[in-house]
Amino acid sequence: MVTSNLTVTFKQTSTSKPPLISIRACVSLGLLSLPTKRCFRVFRPRVYSRTFLLNIGRNKLFKLNSVDAEELNDLSLLRRPTQSPTPTPAPRPQWRRLKRRERKQKRGKRGGIRARLAASPHKPAIPSIVLANVRSLDNKLDYIRLLRSSQRNVKDCCVFVFTETWLSDSVPDRAIQLDQLTCYRADRVVVAGGKTRGGGLCIYINDAWCRDAVAVCKYCSPVLEFMVIKEYTAILLCAVYIPPSSMATTGHISEQQTAHPDAFLIVAGDFNHADLKSVFPKIQQHIDFPTRGNNTLDFVYTTQKGAYKAFPLPHLGASDHITVMLMPAYRPLVKVTKPVRKQIQVWPEGSSEALQDCFDTTDWSMFKQAATYNNTTDLQEYAETVTAYINKCTEDVTVTKTITVRANQKPWMTGEVYRLLKARNVAFRTGDEASLKTARANLSRGIREAKRQYSRGISHHFKDSRDTRSLWRGIQTITDHKPPPQTCDSTISLLNELNSFFVRFEVQNSTTAQKTPPPPGDQVVTLSPDSVRRSLSRINARKAPGPDNIPGHVLRDCAVELTDIFTDIFNISLNQAVVPTCFKATTIIPVPKKSSPSCFNDYRPVALTPILMKCFERLVMQHIKSVLPPSLGPFQFAYRPNRSTDDAISTALHSALTHLDKKDSYVRMLFIDFSSAFNTIIPQQLTQKLVQLGLNTSLCNWLLDFLTGRPQAVRVGSNTSSTIILNTGAPQGCVLSPLLFTLLTHDCTPSHSSNLFIKFADDTTVVGLISKRDEADYRSEVSRLAMWCRDNNLSLNVEKTKEIVVDFRRAHTQHAPLTINGASVERVISTKFLGVHITEDLSWTNNTTALAKKSQQRLYFLRKLRRARAPAPIMYTFYRGTIESILTSCITVWFGACNASCQKTLQRIVKAAERIIGVPLPSLQDIYSTRLTKKALCIAADPFHPMQSFFSLLPSGRRLRSLQARTSRLKDSFFHQAVRKLNSLPALPPLPSSAPQTSCTVTPIRPSGS
Repeated sequence: MVTSNLTVTFKQTSTSKPPLISIRACVSLGLLSLPTKRCFRVFRPRVYSRTFLLNIGRNKLFKLNSVDAEELNDLSLLRRPTQSPTPTPAPRPQWRRLKRRERKQKRGKRGGIRARLAASPHKPAIPSIVLANVRSLDNKLDYIRLLRSSQRNVKDCCVFVFTETWLSDSVPDRAIQLDQLTCYRADRVVVAGGKTRGGGLCIYINDAWCRDAVAVCKYCSPVLEFMVIKEYTAILLCAVYIPPSSMATTGHISEQQTAHPDAFLIVAGDFNHADLKSVFPKIQQHIDFPTRGNNTLDFVYTTQKGAYKAFPLPHLGASDHITVMLMPAYRPLVKVTKPVRKQIQVWPEGSSEALQDCFDTTDWSMFKQAATYNNTTDLQEYAETVTAYINKCTEDVTVTKTITVRANQKPWMTGEVYRLLKARNVAFRTGDEASLKTARANLSRGIREAKRQYSRGISHHFKDSRDTRSLWRGIQTITDHKPPPQTCDSTISLLNELNSFFVRFEVQNSTTAQKTPPPPGDQVVTLSPDSVRRSLSRINARKAPGPDNIPGHVLRDCAVELTDIFTDIFNISLNQAVVPTCFKATTIIPVPKKSSPSCFNDYRPVALTPILMKCFERLVMQHIKSVLPPSLGPFQFAYRPNRSTDDAISTALHSALTHLDKKDSYVRMLFIDFSSAFNTIIPQQLTQKLVQLGLNTSLCNWLLDFLTGRPQAVRVGSNTSSTIILNTGAPQGCVLSPLLFTLLTHDCTPSHSSNLFIKFADDTTVVGLISKRDEADYRSEVSRLAMWCRDNNLSLNVEKTKEIVVDFRRAHTQHAPLTINGASVERVISTKFLGVHITEDLSWTNNTTALAKKSQQRLYFLRKLRRARAPAPIMYTFYRGTIESILTSCITVWFGACNASCQKTLQRIVKAAERIIGVPLPSLQDIYSTRLTKKALCIAADPFHPMQSFFSLLPSGRRLRSLQARTSRLKDSFFHQAVRKLNSLPALPPLPSSAPQTSCTVTPIRPSGS
């Protein structure tokens, strides 16, 4: 390194030798002090070669004589190397050489998004994109050319999207042309846009990626500007610019989605304050960093989650927006998903008739005789031999095939098409042009015929719109309206651990199950052959078989032939109070709750039980319901006629709103969550409560045997875990489990009149009506409920239990948190209650937003139906089943109380569906009025409904007694709206003149009638 006080002159001595450098050190007394005896040596000229000096600078080990080294050290021209300790060699890592088949990445192949894009820059599954707000494209062309020439990934980019180009008709296309790029521009229109300057869009498409793109649509308005480019492989690219002063609620892209529902949609541009997800909730946004200062104004939306990875690039010139590079991260399904091999059971023509003849000629009495010893039938052996015989006969008349399913397999790709494809490939390899021409023609004809047959098969589903099963099968085929399949690891060790986790509540049960001897004269339930035959004939053949492997198709088609044998088995089971082990066995299919499960609790256990046992349970359940009193548990709204989630929510909200109409009052609502409520039932405690409810002893003993000694195993694919015997809980796949749980909790009732328990199966809500800040009754009620749960072996999940405090008083008060079992309950401002979003201000904005988002996603499938040219009745059926059902979910609860803006938001979705289908659709207001009237009449005619007393007739008998309300919140609630609706009818339908007094703890109940 040469300092400022060193004069360096270059002198070329010859053409072949390196230049020599003459160095004259000029020493200044103020800068450098040297000994006098060495001053003459410093000023003496000395000539060093250039190579000599460079070697000194590069190599600290370069050998110098002592004189030269001393001179250079005195002049501070030599660097003194730092002394670093000699590093000790690190121990060699112990690693095992992976086998070739175990390597996830092949040798010489780099992974990652950048490597894949660099390997094939012009053949990605989706195009790479560069997005920039250029603010005058004409002034930024040189910067763009410089960026393309300096960065290879930008040069090879497939699509360039530029907003605010500021171009006009006076600028020709050739003035903005870039090398190897095709330009598509949409300048601001003065008349339509309302502005003379600014705006404009420009899209450049790389010729190496696509040469057949066309501009589908250009739009310019004061609200927004966009241009849609369509490439013939169904990729829609939309460039958007929304000025900062425009309205963000106007959408203009749904027409292109309707025209091309299968296209890969890319919407890129400068959106400023607008959010496209509010209009199209299904699309995904890919830029997660600021693009202008600290704000993110430029967005890229697509229809595929994780399709792009965004990287920031420098500004183009003086633009205030950074440039964004988007590299495709999407990988086709054929590369991600492995082919799946599975076995299917094929029923040849006439197999059902052959099976019926086989069962009709079978002497079923021999099975009972073989299992009878000393005039006592061994039910276990009897049932096992019969089910094994049915399976053997089924295997004899069916054929088992193994098929391979690929992610990108077309539904019309039949075996014949594959055969013609192989013949074409063979002809190509042989080089025979005549054979190749014939094979290609045969393949084309085969594909056309396969598509024609596939189309005829789909059209067959749409012949009769009243055949809902066939209709939905065709809709499913066209729209692929189903969740993506989720798989679980099938290792035996994991399955055993999952099985142990699912039965974790078994250790909490220390009660021994003991049957009670029936008293004399105890009447045993007896099933008739007609009821068994009806139950078998109503089996859904599409249901998966249980551990016994008897398909529902066999039981339904052969119901007449199998009625007598199964009636005998069922009656023997009820008489002996014993359920065969093969009937109560359970197979658990673990379904991941999310894409990457991290713990055992992330798996949902789906229980498969024998279909035959489900029929048996339905017959027993009918008898149990006929014995129970109809007034049992009036605030249990599940599994009862004329009850629904609407009634549960309306009852809870009406009690809260009625109390809030009073002065100095507020409401605390506790939404309780149980951990695996059905799996914690102790059978001995349940049967004791059933005896108190009036069920006979023999039936209680049968239920006790049904819930104990149940074999359970976890299965994934062909792997099955070891079997564990359970004596606790009721599997959720059983028919009797929900009813048994409601009977277990029938005695869970409030002890204070200021509290209310709303129950819907295992969902329990505590409504505390608090006056003058006195929460003693509410807190003691919660403590009593927690104690009741401990006594009945129900586990309260405090982490998922939420509380909402509804307080409209002007004086804000800090509410003390609620504790359960020593843990604080989380207080939230909004939660989901039986499918409806409840907020602390009892408004419905959150609920309508959630409904609008979900309904917008379903419009995509409706557009696919229109693209497939489905008839209007079919699209109307799909709309009613998938979109209208969402928009009108519990509509009687919230529609009358939500504001006009929310109603318009939902009605716009109905209008969009109306344009897609092409037929008029009923408005939400009409649907609400119709359902409000129907629901009000049902409650008024039900003497056992807890809210029936609100529909009391006046002495004249022509009108209902009006309900008083001080606030509009209560006035717009369901029961007030229902009473006004019935009073607005020309004539009231016949209503009961009087109703039994119900113990409603919500508000004082007036007796009906005069």
